[in-house]
Amino acid sequence: MTQTLPLTQPANAPSKQRSAALDEPEVPGPPTLEELMADYQAKFTWEQLKRIISYGDLGLLKRDNKLQERYMIWSDVVRRQHDGDMKKYLTDVRLNWGHPDTICKLPSSLPREWPASHPNGSVNGTTSSPNAFTRDLPFDSPYLSIIINDWPYSVPPEVEHALIWTRLPFLEQRIEDDDGLWGLTGTDAPRAADGGRLQLSDLDDCLEILKEWGVKREAVKDWSRPSSRTPEEQEMLDQAAEEVGGFVKRLWPADGWETAWFVNPPRLQSVPGLAHAHVFARRK
Repeated sequence: MTQTLPLTQPANAPSKQRSAALDEPEVPGPPTLEELMADYQAKFTWEQLKRIISYGDLGLLKRDNKLQERYMIWSDVVRRQHDGDMKKYLTDVRLNWGHPDTICKLPSSLPREWPASHPNGSVNGTTSSPNAFTRDLPFDSPYLSIIINDWPYSVPPEVEHALIWTRLPFLEQRIEDDDGLWGLTGTDAPRAADGGRLQLSDLDDCLEILKEWGVKREAVKDWSRPSSRTPEEQEMLDQAAEEVGGFVKRLWPADGWETAWFVNPPRLQSVPGLAHAHVFARRK
């Protein structure tokens, strides 16, 4: 049965109230697992997903076309009810900062309660605001909201698609030539036949599937072109990726999970000004 999701809630609503149905107009909401398996079957295998993320062209990751149409209808109503601003819906309703996700109906390995950390979710017992996202942020930090994606990408049903939303930037300063961040945990990175970095030819089977979304080979990122990043900027990106990967391993330990994660570059972010990382996690 199609589930519905509340479209309006007061910003200070407690977690239980946020998940309750309201006397407000509603539209068909996010899919159930049963709907995903019956009507929006996964187009990509786990191995293909790892290769796409390891290649680094994050725009290739897609939601099922029919599910995307459903999402667009839903999100249009949400925006109209929140002053035309999806960010307002997220911050006022969906993201219960510092608390576990109690709204999403999809299966999840995430705990229903976070372990207590320092007072007010502070880092290392301090109350000062961090400058950027770090691997040691408490899960109940007021700077974090870790949820399951209500509208997951086209991934196998045994893969959970989580989102790590944060009020903090992943990079302390903006880098113009920014392709995003990505990585794997608990598994070896896919390599080209010669043992080097993946080439476009290593995505041939993925590109065949991506024709359904109108993706053309010539539009895919060409990594043979030189980057304009300075060594210092590359070091900053590498360090930021280490921080995200370290945080991911705390939630999905590498001895029991393999994950593929990414952070979109600013040009691909669905909600500008509100940073988030995507995590695809599968039990070993």
